[in-house]
Amino acid sequence: MNNRFSGLKARSQNLGFTLVEMVTVIIILGILVVGVSSFVILGTRIFIESTSVDQVLSQSRFAIERMTRELRNALPNSIRVKTSPLSYQCIEFIPIKSSASYLELPIAPNVAASSGLIMLPSTAIDESDQMVVYPLTPTQIYGGTATGSEGHIFDIKQVTGNDVEFDRAVRFAQASPQQRYFMVNGAVSYCFLASGEVRRYGGYNLTSAQPTPSQMGTGVLMAENVTNNLQNQPAISYTPGTLINNAVVQLSPLFEVNGQSFQYQHQVQVINVP
Repeated sequence: MNNRFSGLKARSQNLGFTLVEMVTVIIILGILVVGVSSFVILGTRIFIESTSVDQVLSQSRFAIERMTRELRNALPNSIRVKTSPLSYQCIEFIPIKSSASYLELPIAPNVAASSGLIMLPSTAIDESDQMVVYPLTPTQIYGGTATGSEGHIFDIKQVTGNDVEFDRAVRFAQASPQQRYFMVNGAVSYCFLASGEVRRYGGYNLTSAQPTPSQMGTGVLMAENVTNNLQNQPAISYTPGTLINNAVVQLSPLFEVNGQSFQYQHQVQVINVP
């Protein structure tokens, strides 16, 4: 009996781990945890960086595509570019809201009149719209509205059927060879800022001098991470149209994120037929 109890006691004393075994297990587990955590951290870092790059790529593609579509719908000869090398570079233009042919308008050298006869465009004409006929230079558009009785752009008072009425007696300075008129409603600007942002501005009045970003409000953020040196590496280059060639806007924004950079070389042709 005593021998049996002494055997059980001996076996019970041999159960469990020694201190050396516990330390060894802890060391092995520590090595495994460090290895796994390093792998997880590396994978997480790669995911975050690739997500950031993909986000910038998506923003840049959206901004370039939006600019391209709007520029292609710009009023002929309404594009102008302004650069402050240390602050911003902006391209301004007037989107065409609608267009059609006129049948009879007061055009020099005829006398001024307060009404005319037009064919209606597919898009309804609003009383806040302005009518443009044969614009040849930005000055005729931005500086010629006006208060005077002769110009290339005038406010619309109302349209009744095919009759268009102005708020006073006016006459357009030149006739369009195709008897074409355009309806517009304000200008749009895209600005590449020294802070790395691309912003779109709209809803402001036409002015003879191209406005600065601070004069146009806060704008809408379109993209970030632009790193162009606006003095030596402008994001926008503009070649005005001629009688032979359409106007061309060259977009060359340089984007950088997480040490990776990519640059667009994108040309937009703007129809130059007023």
